[in-house]
Amino acid sequence: MSLPAVILVGGQGTRLRPLTDRTRKDMLPLVDRPLLAYTFEHLARFGVQEGIVSCGYLPDQIGAAFGEGYGRLSLEYAIEPEPLGTGGAIGFAARGLESSFFALNGDSLREADLTELVRFHRSTGAKATILLTPVADPSRYGLVRIAADGRVESFLEKPRPEDIDTDLINAGLYVLEPEVLELVPEGRAVSIEREVFPRLAEDGTVFGIALGGYWLDVGTPESYLQAHRDVLERSFQTDVGDALGSDFTLIDASAEVHSGARLVPPVYVGPGAVIEAGARV
Repeated sequence: MSLPAVILVGGQGTRLRPLTDRTRKDMLPLVDRPLLAYTFEHLARFGVQEGIVSCGYLPDQIGAAFGEGYGRLSLEYAIEPEPLGTGGAIGFAARGLESSFFALNGDSLREADLTELVRFHRSTGAKATILLTPVADPSRYGLVRIAADGRVESFLEKPRPEDIDTDLINAGLYVLEPEVLELVPEGRAVSIEREVFPRLAEDGTVFGIALGGYWLDVGTPESYLQAHRDVLERSFQTDVGDALGSDFTLIDASAEVHSGARLVPPVYVGPGAVIEAGARV
């Protein structure tokens, strides 16, 4: 499988201020690498070779960190002249694509089987397929109602408790056909979730599937901290997990940890850090 991927990284991460005053949210460190690196690794794990990064806010930070590629994933950059919304950003970045492609948010962590997602997409003849995930508190999100065959019946934004009849939400990863871009008008911001997908639902050409596995939207201080714990505790598959100690600790080679210091897992000790005797981390 070698579908290209459009990676959306346009948000300013306002809920994570002041951490994001000078640093993009997706470039914040998550254990030993930027948050965005986990998205690149997930794509590469399933054979994706071409990534188009759609960004507007502080775009130079991404280019400086990743350049023309990350591992087996080659990268190019589509710099938005102004905020275009999710649909507008996809249309802007994918304008040269002529076949099926992934589009996904770059600030979420996930381990869904992309091969299975593409197989399902092709089996239904969908124009768009949405990766879905169940959540414990659906009231915080927009719900996606699907039929038995996966066809999306309706969307419900910020539901009242009495209206909740599913726990499935949009996980921010899609397989799209190029003709979907015809529904994205130029010259203004467009939301793919609120404008494009509902139109496809009217035609019965958008499907959704929940594939299980880990998912986390990293957008608040609480979820950012949880992401660190989950990486260090191997709650989902990451390249970091290969380097972790059996006690869920990761110590950079340039760090110094005195024998009299105490590390309480899960913990990461970064480059140049010095943990002296008597300290507890």
